[in-house]
Amino acid sequence: MGKLTVRTVDSLVKAGTSGMTGDGEGLYFQISKTGGTSWVFRYKVAGRPRMMGLGRYPETSLAEAREKATECRKLTKAGIDPLDARDANRERQQLEEKKERQRIEQERLALGVAKARAVTFKTVATDYIAAHRAGWKNIKHAQQWENTLATYAEPTIGHLPTHDVTTAHLLQILQPVWTEKPETASRVRNRIELVLDAAKARGLREGENPARWRGHLDKLLPKRSKVRAVKSHAAMRWADLPAFMVELATLEASSARALELTILTACRTSEVLNAKWDEIDYEAATWTIPAERMKAGKAHRVPLSDAALAVLDTLPRIERSPFLFPGMKPGKPLSNLAMTMTMRRMNIGHLTVHGFRSTFRDWAAERTHYPREVCEMALAHKIAEGAEAAYWRGDIFDKRRSLMIDWAQYATTSPAANVIQGDFKRA
Repeated sequence: MGKLTVRTVDSLVKAGTSGMTGDGEGLYFQISKTGGTSWVFRYKVAGRPRMMGLGRYPETSLAEAREKATECRKLTKAGIDPLDARDANRERQQLEEKKERQRIEQERLALGVAKARAVTFKTVATDYIAAHRAGWKNIKHAQQWENTLATYAEPTIGHLPTHDVTTAHLLQILQPVWTEKPETASRVRNRIELVLDAAKARGLREGENPARWRGHLDKLLPKRSKVRAVKSHAAMRWADLPAFMVELATLEASSARALELTILTACRTSEVLNAKWDEIDYEAATWTIPAERMKAGKAHRVPLSDAALAVLDTLPRIERSPFLFPGMKPGKPLSNLAMTMTMRRMNIGHLTVHGFRSTFRDWAAERTHYPREVCEMALAHKIAEGAEAAYWRGDIFDKRRSLMIDWAQYATTSPAANVIQGDFKRA
């Protein structure tokens, strides 16, 4: 381990004094007279001192610079000049790129029109996945590509030359799932588009891409935003909620506490599972969800009732984990399936976690006199558009706090105190 730290480097940058500061074993942090910052590796080959740049800072971090320096030291110990090795590698890479360009050009010329027509969509899709597999961060991404194309695209166009794929084929593929599975349909369309673009780049087809959305399929298929509203989540009747909460409170699993908090705050599953302790203000009884985790891309303040705070009080603080509900994997929150599995163990697997937001909304509409805007904003829904939106500057927080207090009181009231009761397991 070198003597430099990130804090030390930042201090040197702030000071701005030109010169070189050593990290140890030949690695130096350099500030030029013009203020440029970079990493340098100093070494000797055959008794001759040499110096090699390892990258600019902060584009190249301290950790990355150390890794590069380690590789350089390995080369010097083997009697290889790192500068010579870098030059040789660049030349080799340039030669390989040149050969690849030549190969592609030769392939294009050799194929000809007749051969191009014989290359099927499935073949091009397989080649596309193989070419991009290494660049996809998620190792499961390639499998997802293969599965979606095999299920939805290949039965219709897999055997066809890419040149012969038409808009009619795309509609045949997409229309059966566009309204039932809009997310899946959108992914299928996008992946077909990319494969056909790759086919065009290889000279296997010409003309417009029949899978293009803007200016083409958007004129033939409804917008996803319109389709998505048709889908609903199986929800519990609000009259059955108190009885359910009583049973839920008997479970000791962290997933049960997560479900309690989800219900009491009327938040989305992902918002609760990714909640962090530094987002909770106990004194103000407020949970602030940052914009990057909100569906609308705007920070959302959640008023915390006494019941919600009581749930938080039961949660253990796990060292080195920022999450309210840490998962089994270090640095990760509880799984998305955790609350669903809890509901299945309670014999209500036919309902959904998201459905409790509908339960809350139905209760608010049928049992309270809170304005629609208050209820919708409690769900972090967009309540205005266009000119109307210009008049909404606040988040009507105080009214939402009253609403959530009433909701928590209802949800945690003994079922015997409610006029209407039911069997939530059979609902």
